[in-house]
Amino acid sequence: MKPIFVLAAAAFLISTAWAQDDDAELEVVLPDDAQKCVLPASPDAIPEDANYDQLKEAKAQVADFQGSMIAFRDCLSKADENEDNTPGNKQAIVNSYNYSVEMEERVANRFNDAVRAYKERQAAAEG
Repeated sequence: MKPIFVLAAAAFLISTAWAQDDDAELEVVLPDDAQKCVLPASPDAIPEDANYDQLKEAKAQVADFQGSMIAFRDCLSKADENEDNTPGNKQAIVNSYNYSVEMEERVANRFNDAVRAYKERQAAAEG
């Protein structure tokens, strides 16, 4: 797995503007300390016809990925504690945090789909 910086992964999230109550525009941008947080790359794709050993390897990759995601979100949480953060900084941190949760859910769903497909193939072969 090759980690990428959160800037690359969340670039589309940063480019929007957030209006304050006084209708002034506030740029949504990650603060410097949050930009240092490393968003891990998702694990390798699981072959469509994965065998038991491939699923076992994928499970280990998913577990490593989830551990890296915890570290990423911990880093974002620490960055969020900075009193100098603007509302736009805080929104960018929330956006990045939410993106990481969605990414982790997609990886978990992909793994669960592969396991179900494997079990279906095994049941069909036995039946």
